[in-house]
This record gives sequence, structure tokens and C-alpha cells, in this order.
Amino acid sequence: MASELEPEVQAIDRSLLECSAEETAGKWLQATDLTREVYQHLAHYVPKIYCRGPNPFPQKEDMLAQHVLLGPMEWYLCGEDPAFGFPKLEQANKPSHLCGRVFKVGEPTYSCRDCAVDPTCVLCMECFLGSIHRDHRYRMTTSGGGGFCDCGDTEAWKEGPYCQKHELNTSEIEEEEDPLVHLSEDVIARTYNIFAIMFRYAVEILTWEKESELPADLEIVEKSDTYYCMLFNDEVHTYEQVIYTLQKAVNCTQKEAIGFATTVDRDGRRSVRYGDFQYCEQAKSVIVRNTSRQTKPLKVQVMHSSIVAHQNFGLKLLSWLGNVIGYSDGLRRILCQVGLQEGPDGENSSLVDRLMLNDSKLWKGARSVYHQLFMSSLLMDLKYKKLFAIRFAKNYERLQSDYVTDDHDREFSIADLSVQIFTVPSLARMLITEENLMTIIIKTFMDHLRHRDAQGRFQFERYTALQAFKFRRVQSLIFDLKYVLISKPTEWSDDLRQKFLEGFDAFLELLKCMQGMDPITRQVGQHIEMEPEWEAAFTLQMKLTHVISMMQDWCALDEKVLIEAYKKCLAVLMQCHGGFTDGEQPITLSICGHSVETIRYCVSQEKVSIHLPVSRLLAGLHVLLSKSEVAYKFPELLPLSELSPPMLIEHPLRCLVLCAQVHAGMWRRNGFSLVNQIYYYHNVKCRREMFDKDIVMLQTGVSMMDPNHFLMIMLSRFELYQIFSTPDYGKRFSSEITHKDVVQQNNTLIEEMLYLIIMIVGERFSPGVGQVNATDEIKREIIHQLSIKPMAHSELVKSLPEDENKETGMESVIEAVAHFKKPGLTGRGMYELKPECAKEFNLYFYHFSRAEQSKAEEAQRKLKRQNREDTALPPPVLPPFCPLFASLVNILQSDVMLCIMRTVLQWAVEHNGYAWSESMLQRVLHLIGMALQEEKQHLDNVTEEHVVTFTFTQKISKPGEAPNNSPSILAMLETLQNAPYLDVHKDMIRWILKTFNAIKKIRESSSTSPVAETEGTIMEESSRDKDKAERKRKAEIARLRREKIMAQMSEMQRHFIDENKELFQQTLELDASTSAVLDNSPMVSNMALTALGPAQTQVPEQRQFVTCILCQEEQEVKVESKAMVLAAFVQRSTVLSKNRSKFIQDPAKEQRRQQRLRLHTSYDVENGEFLCPLCECLSNTVIPLLLPPRNIFNSRLNISDQPKLTQWIRTISQQIKALQVLRKEESTPNTASSKNLENMDELQFPEGFRPDFHPKNPYSESIKEMLTTFGTATYKVGLKVHPNEEDPRVPIMCWGSCAYTIQSIERILSDEDKPLFGPLPCRLDDCLRSLTRFAAAHWTVASLSVVQGHFCKLFASLVPDDNQGDLPCILDIDMFHLLVGLVLAFPALQCQDFSGISLGTGDLHIFHLVTMAHIVQILLTSCTEENGMDQENPAGEEELAVLALYKTLHQCTGSALKEIPSGWHLWRNVRNGIMPFLKCCALFFHYLNGVPSPPELQVSGTSHFEHLCNYLSLPNNLICLFQENNEITKLLIESWCHNIEVKRYLEGERDAISYPRESNKLIDLPEDYSSLINQASNFSCPKSGGDKSRAPTLCLVCGTLLCSQSYCCQTELEGEDVGACTAHTYSCGSGVGIFLRVRECQVLFLAGKTKGCFYSPPYLDDYGETDQGLRRGNPLHLCKERFKKIQKLWHQHSITEEIGHAQEANQTLVGIDWQHL
Repeated sequence: MASELEPEVQAIDRSLLECSAEETAGKWLQATDLTREVYQHLAHYVPKIYCRGPNPFPQKEDMLAQHVLLGPMEWYLCGEDPAFGFPKLEQANKPSHLCGRVFKVGEPTYSCRDCAVDPTCVLCMECFLGSIHRDHRYRMTTSGGGGFCDCGDTEAWKEGPYCQKHELNTSEIEEEEDPLVHLSEDVIARTYNIFAIMFRYAVEILTWEKESELPADLEIVEKSDTYYCMLFNDEVHTYEQVIYTLQKAVNCTQKEAIGFATTVDRDGRRSVRYGDFQYCEQAKSVIVRNTSRQTKPLKVQVMHSSIVAHQNFGLKLLSWLGNVIGYSDGLRRILCQVGLQEGPDGENSSLVDRLMLNDSKLWKGARSVYHQLFMSSLLMDLKYKKLFAIRFAKNYERLQSDYVTDDHDREFSIADLSVQIFTVPSLARMLITEENLMTIIIKTFMDHLRHRDAQGRFQFERYTALQAFKFRRVQSLIFDLKYVLISKPTEWSDDLRQKFLEGFDAFLELLKCMQGMDPITRQVGQHIEMEPEWEAAFTLQMKLTHVISMMQDWCALDEKVLIEAYKKCLAVLMQCHGGFTDGEQPITLSICGHSVETIRYCVSQEKVSIHLPVSRLLAGLHVLLSKSEVAYKFPELLPLSELSPPMLIEHPLRCLVLCAQVHAGMWRRNGFSLVNQIYYYHNVKCRREMFDKDIVMLQTGVSMMDPNHFLMIMLSRFELYQIFSTPDYGKRFSSEITHKDVVQQNNTLIEEMLYLIIMIVGERFSPGVGQVNATDEIKREIIHQLSIKPMAHSELVKSLPEDENKETGMESVIEAVAHFKKPGLTGRGMYELKPECAKEFNLYFYHFSRAEQSKAEEAQRKLKRQNREDTALPPPVLPPFCPLFASLVNILQSDVMLCIMRTVLQWAVEHNGYAWSESMLQRVLHLIGMALQEEKQHLDNVTEEHVVTFTFTQKISKPGEAPNNSPSILAMLETLQNAPYLDVHKDMIRWILKTFNAIKKIRESSSTSPVAETEGTIMEESSRDKDKAERKRKAEIARLRREKIMAQMSEMQRHFIDENKELFQQTLELDASTSAVLDNSPMVSNMALTALGPAQTQVPEQRQFVTCILCQEEQEVKVESKAMVLAAFVQRSTVLSKNRSKFIQDPAKEQRRQQRLRLHTSYDVENGEFLCPLCECLSNTVIPLLLPPRNIFNSRLNISDQPKLTQWIRTISQQIKALQVLRKEESTPNTASSKNLENMDELQFPEGFRPDFHPKNPYSESIKEMLTTFGTATYKVGLKVHPNEEDPRVPIMCWGSCAYTIQSIERILSDEDKPLFGPLPCRLDDCLRSLTRFAAAHWTVASLSVVQGHFCKLFASLVPDDNQGDLPCILDIDMFHLLVGLVLAFPALQCQDFSGISLGTGDLHIFHLVTMAHIVQILLTSCTEENGMDQENPAGEEELAVLALYKTLHQCTGSALKEIPSGWHLWRNVRNGIMPFLKCCALFFHYLNGVPSPPELQVSGTSHFEHLCNYLSLPNNLICLFQENNEITKLLIESWCHNIEVKRYLEGERDAISYPRESNKLIDLPEDYSSLINQASNFSCPKSGGDKSRAPTLCLVCGTLLCSQSYCCQTELEGEDVGACTAHTYSCGSGVGIFLRVRECQVLFLAGKTKGCFYSPPYLDDYGETDQGLRRGNPLHLCKERFKKIQKLWHQHSITEEIGHAQEANQTLVGIDWQHL
């Protein structure tokens, strides 16, 4: 098919390219009917350019469209070449002072918390950095896309509306001038024409609904028969369903299906098949059939290709219009005019209306294009923004209904533009007054919640899934209401008042439907069967919380409005509960001679509801009357006299009783739904408009009625009236010993009731209830939160209620009440309460939960004990009530209250059984304390002529009434003070008595009578003596108790020792043995310690005993005994590699490491992983414990005359030659010809060399097996191959892993400036020792010839040999790896040499040889920077020697080496360059030969160069090595330098590593986090053309940005689909990766495909906290120490270990598909 298409397409292209834009435009200018001309042009050309085949070619289509379709329009509009026309327009235009930048997904946005009018006012990064707000308190968030920068909008900012860039444009702003003045008449006319036609065309074609025919004026005669099967996006089906369905329907591969699905998700639609009608229809039916089983099917349409072509061009046109109007405000104004012009059909016929009303029928891509256009046109032109707002408001109901039935997210709906319109204060006010917007929004909202019960209340029971979905969507209307109310009016016009009150009426209607919804009845007998639906009602309440608060704020701003609103609210409440006595019998209650009429009502039997928004709104308004003093200014306007207090308090009281009964366990059978409701009722998110307002309502009621009446009603509602109204009830109670549960319940209810009284009297910190302001309220909240424990900033913010601007007001007051403590390396910054604030602590603070209360009490008592004070927690001094609530305090001295106190105290004195509880008594004491504080304050503030009416002290000193003459309250307190069972409350009672005396004194001093005074003091003194005696007694008791306990403990200890004798003996023996070792050591340290060579220090071998952790058997480590092993973990690593692009098989890295997990996911059985049985470390192999292997092989005598280096090299070379000949012999087929025999005779073996000798393996079978096991493991993991013991690469891998481990540990030590032989952690120490010894012993289980072969090859790379072919260049060898390989392979050769050369000699010569090669390496690669200090440095022998050597090199390299710099420089370079190598060698030989390290190397300090040289038996002047062996070194240097690679390097054709190697570091991160967000928001997914990545993730090792967690960037790795990050770890870190997820601000660790964890990021806010998920939006800055910590984890190869710990601690991590990240 393709071949047929080709010529035709080319022909089309040719005809299209010949079409000239200028000519077409000229034709249009002449035309009489321009619309027809343009439409014909489009009808002819659009189908030829767009949709020419199954796959779109966007670049080509755009190019042709620009040339053939848009070009003529631009010519026509400018009247000349647009390349000149547009710049002219731009110059004539005055730049806008609005920024209007539309945000991309994930772009950082900033909102100033000090100056923004509301949180939706945001700045883009550029404007923010140039504004005054960068020094204010700001929030940083990432945009979800859409929305634009508000810079330059004076209504959005209280100050600083312009950044520096836009400030320039404001200088000459006159009053709204018409932007059209800058355009010439004919440009205006032409623009108008072309805009009108094009905009109409785009709207018409996008809202066109027929599938196979075009609008009449676009039809053409020769129509092709091609169709598209078009799949549309919906939010119901998942990616997986769509992919699966497509694979079946249009049989494509999974990759293609993923491509289709991604495009559908991004653009809203995609054609999945192209061809004739039948062909497409068939695909459609399959898709519909496959997706209609569970849900509604996917939307699929078969559309004619020309329609799709026109629609695509329509979108292109809209974006083109958006671009063109960017050139000039005049053009923008014209487009707005065209868009909003009424069409011929009257109402709603303008183009803008047509688009808006068809919004939910359009697909995602089309929507976003035209929304963008609206934003850049209508919303940027202030005049038309207003007109558009009116159209939007008029259509509000329809738009919202469309949105509710549509299934796309809010951000793709036109309804989302409400945030752009309603948040502009002037527009919001105008819409309220002119369009009655408030009422419209609320009415629309009510229309969507149709489900009501018989009383007209909302009913959410038995919600269908669809209704629940609608309910979720309807909630966005509440946001709109919030936007409209968010900026409060300063001036009120009569219109605004009237319309606001209309809206208020509508709002009351809404609340009326909520008053009493979800009523509940107590379950008795059996548990509730189905949990009732409660969440919907609470969701509604939560969403409305801010709106209710804002309604009150609006009312508070205008006295007339407040009075009207109060009346309306009261009227509605009357309607709800007008006949609140219906059907309930009236009863009369009487206590202490008071009686009151009320109704019989039991919360535990009737229906009760927790939702009372109307009552609560009234309570809020009542407080405002008091706060704004309207209540005192216009009492005649208010219906205060009509209020019936019992009616007001009835429902809130029921609600609080419900809470008390739930707490007492009476509603257990009602299940969790009720527990949750009670929780939210008190929760910080809801309590402001629920619990708090109920308390206020009770306060309102009490302040208007006789407190005795109130208390009786309250007792009746709490169902406690019986207990307190009948005397001796308590006695009867305990004598009958009624049901224990009932007693328990009653006790709890009494406690709860007393608590409620404490709250009613004590909670006066709301402005309007008490004489306080808003900051006092917040201070008090913070003090009580911090009384529980010190808290981090975010915890505190969470525990405080937020206002509609997401502010808690905490920052302004926190400094006054708390100190801030900065965090360390982990943890977060904490606020601690200032000690002087402790006196404001109230134990019965009403926002404490039960748990918090007990924690706070504990914490405060502890503090007091620390400060040596008594532990009483008396009630704090309270601010006075406002006049409207002033009578509240009388509840404390009312008769019924005193009766309740007396009864409880009486029970406590009689102490009879369980009819009372300590917390009940504690609450009564608290109440008495409150009353005393109150009286004291009244006395302090009293003026001359007033009499204090609050006489609590007198009332508590009077004994009870006649019949039973109970003692006075005071007397009972004095009795209780010495009761032994009330130890805890002693201090409190003492405090009460003290305060009582103080008040008595004040009273008496005012009525002069000196006698009484002295009496008082005597009493006080005696009580003071009593105090002292009491304390002494307590101290004595405490001392005795302590002694007793100590005696018990030592007794137990003795027992323990007897039982576990052997344990203690063991420890003693161990101590003995360690001390013995110490005695040995002075003997050693007198001589110089040498780690290798014939002069190696001989150390007496210490016997090592180890215990098996499984069977607890102990055994000595010997050569012939059973193997004991350490569990180990091998992993691949690139931490030290310098070039990440080469796929070399990385060296393996060993490390013991911890990882615990109960589920078997942390270790992978197929990969041979297991957990260490003791510490549960993840391991994948074991290392045997061995003795130093060298001592075993080195049994032969050391003969004193060991050969020199030159001679030794010759000997070894001869031996190697002999071996090579032998190998050749073995490999050629052994024909017994005479020639071969002759050869054998000719072959002269070097003296004492017996290649036929095979040494006996000294190790026991089990140790041999372990050696093999571990060797194979390193080979398997390192090369990622199947294990094979015979593979010749096994020994190489073992030596390599040993070398690499040592190198990486040396790196870590030097990076942290730690001494080389300092105290290593025992795990590392064991690991290195076992690893080195293992590597040294491994040759005994490998085949001898293989190891000899390796030795030959390695040796040849230093001492060239004719037989070995391509040798590596000296620049490319890592010398330490070479050294380890040579030293460890050497015994395989040496064991066959009987000439008397010892192993030590070989080690030394190998070491010298490698060191010399390393020096040459350093000299060749050292780039010398000239330094002015050369002259002052006298040349010592080292310098001269180096210079001489450098000259030699200079000659050998044919003068390609740079000119000779000073010797001092060279020597310094050599010394610095060789240090890491020497340190590694010291570690290696220390562990290999077991020679203790010299004490100088165990401390950190200056360069240890000389000590290292001595320890390694090197001359201090390293160049001596060359001079001593002059004849051979010359040859070696020449052979090294003649390698072709060296020449290439010196001529600059390649690079090489220079020494000392720099440590690899993680990438540098920016100080300010938002620059990272910005970088990530500009990053688009590399696979799906230019699409923004959803989860951009930064690799911290190499700095690459990856598109994580998405289908588009999945790749295949070893046959599995993995995400971009997992794939990257394999190329960058051999399976281990460290990433920063930019949008979430969290660090991600990955290891392999299955393991991963999140780690806390190195970015902290000013409060020392991380913000994972960027939820709080505080500015974040880099914390260098935390970043270093991550880097250290990486250097130490502990990433896998960290993941293990994390997965062990947090089970949810196990379920994450790490490989898809």
C-alpha cells in the first residue's frame, strides 16, 4: 500500500508548495463575499494536508498548514509580508503590565503568605525572584498545569503587585485607554473580518456532531472513502484495560497499544485504525463489546477523515489565534469582541457561549486548547474579563451541571475557570450584586443533592455509586462559594447588603437541610448489622466549615447585616425546633429548693444527631453581637427577649451527652461509624464549627437563665438526676452493689458532666466570649499543645485550625511562648515551651483528647518534680468574661453546684467501695479551685462602692442543712488532706486551703478586724510545720523503699550468677586472654615492624577460638579442622569507576551487611540469597575463617642469600618459559615421534624447578569446599553468569574483589581523614581479614595450571615476553589489582621451585616491581603546573633522582614528554600520587601476613609516607629502586614506554587517569530547591514527543534526569519491563541507584529490580523539617550535612543495607513495584 501512496503524496506536496500565500491573500482582499472565499479555500486544502494516513506526521502537517492555510491569513491581516508586519505591530503595542504566563504541569509557583489576597494568587518563578515577596514568608508549590501568573494584577496583592520586569510597563498607565488606538483603521477592519470567520469556523467544526458529513459550506465534490476509528478518553477505564482491548481489537503489539493509550490519555482521543467504513466499524464493535462488561463502554466513533482533518486544523487555528493576539493588545481586544458578540440566535449564541456550553462534549485536547485561548484573550483584557465573567455567571448552572455529569477531572472542565474569575474581589462583588451569584451557587448546589428524608433533610443512606460520584463532583461548587467570599468587602452598598442577605437566606436553607441529618439511635441487645453511611455528611460539613466561618466574618463587618442575619438564623432555628416539646411529656425537676420545668428526653433511647449547623451558626453570630458590641448599642433591634434559653441549649446539650455516653461505653453496639463521627466532631478540621460552637451555645444559654435550672436540666440529660436529687443515694448504691457496669457508666458520666461544667466556665478565649483577642486564643492552643511534648513546626500547624487562607496565625505568636531547637543530622527542629508559660496550663483544656490529657498531666507533673515544686496543677487565672456572658460565673456558686460538690466529697470521705472515682474528685477539686480564683480576681478588681456578689468562700465554710448536718465542704477538704488513699491529690487540696486562707485575709483586711488576722497566720504557720514534717516522713519512707529494692536486686543478681556460672567464667577467661595478648605486644614493638619480604617481622600466631551461632559449639581455627564461616554479601559496584559509559564487568564488592525482613522478599532464593541466622543480615555466600595462609606454605627455610631483583626476574622468566613450553607440549597431540623426545631433552629446567611436582593441599575437606563455594559466588555475582567452578576466571574474580574492597575502604578512610589502621568496626575488620586470607588460599582449590597461566599473563604485563601477544599499556593497568593478583598467584609457581627462594622474597620483588611501574605511570600522567616557589626549594637527593628518572623517560618516549619541570614538583607529584597505592598495600599485607601495624599508623596526623615505606620495606627515596637495579630497569622502562598507547596519550589523542585519583562525589545540588523544580518542569519525556514528564527523577550519581514511573519510558532488561530508573541503575551503578524524585522531594534508593526504599531528602525548610510530597510548601534549602550522609552511604556501599533496614521497619515498602519506577 505504501508504494502506491508515494507518488500521489509527492504530487500533492508539489501542488501545495506551489500555492502562494501572497496571491491567496490578494485574492481575498478583492473578494466580495470573503467568508465564502475563505471557506472554499479551507474546504479544498484542509483534507489535502491533514489526515492523509494511519499515522499523523505533525511536523509536515504543520509546515504545510503554515504555508497554505495560515500564511494567507497572516498576509491578509498585515497587508504585507507578516515577517515585517508582526514586528511592526509589536513595536506599536505597549507591553502589558500583566504577566499572564500560563503554567506548565509541575512548574514551581509561589504565593506570598503576607501579601497575597488569597492562596490562589501565585507568581511564576521569574516574577517571584524579581519581586519584593522573595524576602517575605512565602509558599512554594508545583502547579498542576493551567492557571496563570498574577504578577501585575493589583487586586491580587496587598502590596508589591509588580515584579521589576513588569514595573517598567506601569509608568505611563492612564485610565483604561482603548488599545485599538495603536492600530490603523484598515488593519482593524481586516483583523475583524479574518478573526470573525476563523473563530466561527473553529467553533463550528469543533462542536460539529455528525460523524460522516461536513457542514454544507465545507463539503467538496470528490470525497475520498477513508475513515478513522477514533477512541476517546474517559476516567473510568484503566490503562491496562485499554491496552488489552486495543491489542485484541486492532491486533497491534503491546508497545503500540501503550503508545495509543498514552496519547488517548494525553490528548483525549486517538485514531486507532484507518481505512474504509466497514474496516473501522469492525474495530469499533470489538472495543465496545470488550469494555462494556463492568462499566459503560469506551467511547469510540467512526469518523470521516475530512472531518478529523478539519477538526485538527480547527485546533491549530485556535492556537494560532492565541499566538497572533500576543503581538498586540489591539488584536486581543478585537478577538474578545468577536468572541463575545451575540449571534443571530439571541441568548447564548456568541462563540464563547457556544464553546463553553459544549465543553463536556469536547475531548481533552480540544478543551485545553480553547481554555488556553480564553486565558490569553478574555482573561488578559480587563474590560472583557468583566463581560466574560457575566456570561460565565449567567451560564453557571448549566456549566456546573455539565461538569457533574461529565467524567473528566475538574482541571479539564471550563468550570475550572471559576477560580480565575471569582477570586478577583471586584468581579466577585459585581457578580454578587448584579447576577446574584451567591444565591445561584447555593441553589445549584442544592439542586444536585436531591435525596431528602421526610423532614426535608439530606439523606446519604444507600447512595448508589453514581450518586456518590456526583456528590464528589458537586463539592467543587463549595470551592466556588469560598472563592466568592474569600476577600471581605470594606464598603457595603445597599445592593450588596440585600444580595448578601439573599445569599445568606439560601445558605440557611442549605444548613436547614443539614440540621439533624443522619440521626442515630442507641443499639441495645445486639450489635448493629450494617455500618450506616456517615462519611458523606461529614465530608459536606468539612467542606462547608470555612464557608460557615467566612459567612460569619462577612456578617461581622456590617452592623445592619449582622442584626438581620441574626434574626433570620433565629427564625430558621425556630422552624427546625419550634415545637421542641412535641410529644415529649413535660416534667418538673427540683433540687435544693429550686425547681424547673423541662421535658422528658433520654439521649440513650431517642434519636439524636451530631449535625446542628443552624444552632452553631446562631452561636457564632451571638458571639459576634458581643464582640462588635451591637448587643449593647441596639438592644431594641435584637430579639434577645424572645430567646428561649432551654430551647437553645437542648440540641447542643444532647450532642455533648452523646459524646459522654459513647465515652462511657454505652453505645458500643453502634459500631465504628459512631466512634468516627465523635472523633471528627472533636477533630481540628471540624471542631471550630461543631464542638466549639456547641460549648458557646451552652454558654449563651447559661448566661441567660438561672444556673440552678441549667444544672438540673443538665443532670436530667446526663441521666444522673436521680443520683444527686436523692440524699444517701450513694450509700444505697454501694449497699445494693448493683451491676458493676452500671456503676462504672455512672461514674464516667459524672466525670464527663463535671468536665463539661469546667469547660462552660473556663473556656473564654474566643473573642466575644471573654475579653481576649485572636492571638490570645492561638497562644493558648500552642501552649497546651507544647505542654504535651516538644513539637516540630509541621506537627504544631496540624494541631491548629486553619482559616480559609490555609493560615493558622501561629508564626506571629510562637516566639512569645516557645524556644526553637535546631535539628542534628537526623530528626527535625523542635519547639519547646518557655518555662514561664507553664502557669497558663489548664489540665482540662477542651481541645485535649483523652490520651493527650493524660500525657500532658504526666509531663507537667514531671516538670514540677524536676523543679522541686509540689505537683498540684491548679486552674490558671482566666480573663474576665464579656458583659453579655458575665453571669456565667454564678454557676460555680449556685446551690445545685455546691450540692454536687458536697455529694462527691462526701463519697470520697466515706471512701465506700467503687461508687466514686479519683478523677471525679480531681474534677471537683478543679472546680473549687476555679471558683476560688474567680473570687480572688473579683476581690482584686473591686472598686470602692461595689460589693462583691461572688461569695464562694462563705458558702463552702457553712455546714450542710439541718436534717443530716453534713460537714461543710471546707471541713471535708481538711479531712481528705490526710487520707492515705489520696496521695496524688494532697498537693492540690493543700493549694486550695492556702488560696482559701489568702482570700479570707483579703476579705478581712477590707473589713478591719486585727484579731482574725493573727489567727489566720498561726493557722498557716502550723500548716507549714505540718508540711515540713510531712515531707520528712515521705523522704524517710522513700529511703526505706529504695534500700529494700536494692537488697532484692543484689539477691537476684547472685542467683543469676549461680545459675549462669559458666557464662561468667567465660568472660573472665576472655579478659585474661586479652590481657595476655597485651603483655606480648611490647616485645614486638621494640623492633621496626615490617609487613613483607624476607625480613618480615615474625609474629607468634595467636590461637583463635570461635563459637558457632547455630549449635553454640566452640572450636579452634586450625588448618585441618572443620570449616567455620562468616556470612557475606557480594555486590557489583561502580563507586570508584571513572567512566560510566564503558560496559566493563565491574569488580565485585564484598561486605557483610544487615537486612532483616520477616516476609521472604528481602532475599531472593533463586539468586542464592539467605539471611544470617543470628542478625538476619542478607547474605549470598560465606567466607571461611582461616589462619594466615602464608605461614602454612612458607614452611621451607629462609636461606640468607636471597636473590636480588634482577636475578629474581631472570629466574622467574625462565620458569615461565619452561611452563609455556610444557603447556604447548601437553596441548599438541602426543605422537611419540623422536622429534618430541629430542625437544624434551633440550629443555633445560632452571635449577631446582620441578614442574611435575604437585603440592598437597593442607586444608580439610570442609574448608576446601567452602573455598570453592565463595570463589564461585564472587564469580557468579560479579560476571552475572551461571556458577562454574572450573572457569579460569574464578581466581581472577576472587583477587579482584579482594583488591577492590581494600581500595574502597582506603578511599572511605582517607575521605574522612581517619587513620589507616585506626579502630575499624569489627565487621569490616573481620571482613578484610577473612577476604584477604581467603583470596590467598583460593589457589589451593583452583587448578594449578590455570593459576600459573594467570601469573604468567600478569607478570608479562610488567616484564614483557616474546610469546604473549597484545599486552595492555602501562597507563591502563590498575597497579594495586595487578599486585594482588601477582602476589596471590605466585605460590602456585613457587611451590614447584626448590632452589630455596622463599615466598617472602617473591612478595617483596613483586611489590617493588609493581611500585616502580606505578611511579612511571604517575610520572607519565602527572600534569605539572608551574609554580613560582620552585627557586626556594633546594634540590635534595630525592629531587635529583626523580629528575634523572624523568630524563630517562624523556629519552625513551622519543621526547614526546613535556619539558622537564623542577625536581621538587616531580617529587611532590610522585609522593601524592603513590600514597593511596601504598596505603592499600599496607592494608593488604597487614591482613595477608598478620603483622601488626606500627603505632604511628594508628593515629591520624600528617603524611605517613615514611612510616608506610618502612612498614612495606621500601626505601624512603623510592627512586632508589630504579638505581639499585639499574641494568634491568632500563630495559623495563623502554618496553613500557614503547607501547603505542603511551605515544597516543602523550600526543593528546587519548586520555588516561592521573594520580592520585579524585574520589567520586555525588552531583552538586542547588541550594534552593525551587531551581530543581524549575529544571524538572522544563524536562520533557524523551520518548513521547515533547510531553511533560509526570515524575521527573534525578540520578544523584551522574545528574541525568529520567522520566520515572510511566509507560512511555519502560525498557526491557533481562526479559522484564522495567522503568527508567531501574534501567538506569544497571548502566550507571551496576544495579544500585540513588535518585531524587523532584516532584515529591524524596530520595529513592534502588538495588536490583526488586528492592527499594525512600530516604529522607537532604532539603530542609527553615524549621529543620523535610517536606516529602511538597505538601506544606515551605521554602526548602539544601542541608549539606544530610547530603554528605547520603554520599557516605554510597561510598560505603551501604545502599542495599539501608534498603534492608527500611523494608524491615516498614512493611508497606514490600508491596511497591520498585522495578517500574
